[in-house]
Amino acid sequence: MFKGFRVGSIAGIPIKLDITLLLILPVLAYLIGNGMGEVVNALNVGLDAGIDAAALSQGMVPWGLGLASAIGLFVCVLLHELGHAAVARRYGYEIESITLWLLGGLARTVEQPRRWNHELWIALAGPIVSVAVGVGCFLAFDAVPSDPARFVLGYLAALNVVLAGFNMIPAFPLDGGRVLRALLGRTRTRAAATERAVSIGKFFAIVLGLFGVLVFNPFLVAVAFFVYIAAAAEGRQTAIEATFEGVRVGDVMTPAAQIRTVEPTHSLADVLDRMFRERHTGYPVLDDGRLVGIVTLDDIRDVDPDSRAMVTVGETMSTDLETIASDTEAMDAMRRIGSGDVGRLPVVDDAGSLVGLVTRSDLVTAMNVIRERRSVGDVAMSSE
Repeated sequence: MFKGFRVGSIAGIPIKLDITLLLILPVLAYLIGNGMGEVVNALNVGLDAGIDAAALSQGMVPWGLGLASAIGLFVCVLLHELGHAAVARRYGYEIESITLWLLGGLARTVEQPRRWNHELWIALAGPIVSVAVGVGCFLAFDAVPSDPARFVLGYLAALNVVLAGFNMIPAFPLDGGRVLRALLGRTRTRAAATERAVSIGKFFAIVLGLFGVLVFNPFLVAVAFFVYIAAAAEGRQTAIEATFEGVRVGDVMTPAAQIRTVEPTHSLADVLDRMFRERHTGYPVLDDGRLVGIVTLDDIRDVDPDSRAMVTVGETMSTDLETIASDTEAMDAMRRIGSGDVGRLPVVDDAGSLVGLVTRSDLVTAMNVIRERRSVGDVAMSSE
């Protein structure tokens, strides 16, 4: 979810589009075009627009304006997310990407804000930008004489204010929910603040979902479902971060002395025999104790079986390695394994020598042990 495909970058931030956005755009354009009369009437009453509804309802005009408004809406969502990203960068947080999808946008940071005031202003930045864009659209709306342009600008002016207001609902993970967590974080740990914000977010999601069912609005039901699922996922992520607080890769890795390795001069046939005997599908490749690559079963499969006895590991191993240092936080290793197509990370020192290996299994086992130790400690304290 939220991976999308890259379409460009702004200020060095990758901009991605999720496939769901391409699916919703024509639907949204149709809904806007189909409701042209109602929208024009609302603009004429609310903004004294004086737009000729009959002129905008002829031929393909409604559908063209619907598409322009739909695209404009997602441009406004992008500006909203860039507001989050700009403030996050101001506080020194790296932005991984901005993804536009079915229900809006998502600015993903490499790490979560650690200080409550950082999260507060990062969360507020998006709605502030939306209000500013809405005001800008309203000023442009007053300045242009063309009815089609006034329709699009008036529609976006109103919708940006609605977007800002909706995002400030204290339902985690909406911006309002993040503001709530930031304020709770003034007197609580991040884990405790997240737990409370997630509970409130789930409550609002249930209420919103029930309301959507009562008024037969599938969009509200979809938003409620997203809020509930995203809140639960954020709660789990924060619980993992709390578990690994203060734990380093060196604390959970498998030491180099316990790791089976091969050398670049070994033949693929010999390595394949070892894989069968030792039930391994990959080995770090060491040359005089220095990590130079990794050879896997997939690498061997690419070589003709009749040639494997004559082909060496050094000729087929993967040298584009993703490594990690032993003093890196264990949570960072968890993120890198979870976000990348890797099941293990070699741990190396400054000289490039292998000192260990950390796998997803190592991290999960360590997490379970830490939780068990802490739960035993809590029980012991409660019995005193």
